[in-house]
Amino acid sequence: MTDNETRPSVLYVCVHNAGRSQMAAAYTQHLSGGGVEVRSAGSAPADSINPAVHEAMLEEGIDLSAEKPKILTTEAVQASDVVITMGCGDTCPIYPGKRYENWELDDPAGQGVDAVRPIRDDIKARVRVLLDSLGVEPSA
Repeated sequence: MTDNETRPSVLYVCVHNAGRSQMAAAYTQHLSGGGVEVRSAGSAPADSINPAVHEAMLEEGIDLSAEKPKILTTEAVQASDVVITMGCGDTCPIYPGKRYENWELDDPAGQGVDAVRPIRDDIKARVRVLLDSLGVEPSA
């Protein structure tokens, strides 16, 4: 049995893969203690992680400095059990048998860390609910 047959996989998608999807992926990895296979991608990836997002996540003890925005691929969608979209509209391919959720969240692009904190906290709460729905006990 392979690793991704024993644990659920989640793909987070936003436009630039520089803010919302990166925060959600980092929280999922952190809170699941590796109990979830996590991917994130963007329909039009930015060159780097949003600096205010990076700062806001450091306040939570999570360092995104090694992360890079990635392009959304069909393979990433096909390999995921759950696809969470965040403002990417119709750019995410739809496949039968996948669980899709759209999270309506403010876009942190161009915002300072004070504006990013409430978005970060909203994402953290949503990730906790998602983990519960997947039967994964949050470790932190």
